[in-house]
Amino acid sequence: MAEDTGMGFIYRKRVKLGQNGHVNISKSGASVSERIGPLTLNSRGRATLRILPGLTFRFGKRR
Repeated sequence: MAEDTGMGFIYRKRVKLGQNGHVNISKSGASVSERIGPLTLNSRGRATLRILPGLTFRFGKRR
């Protein structure tokens, strides 16, 4: 039997707030993120570290 892959349409919108801040709007709600050097922190408790261009490491709690 085929498994459900959870694929489908995704809606996301990002609105800039100042130089390093953004409001992120998606189907699951809104969050605020702020970039501090190579680290981006968001209001949902997640963080993203940019290691190289195109290579990132994301950590923090999941929903």
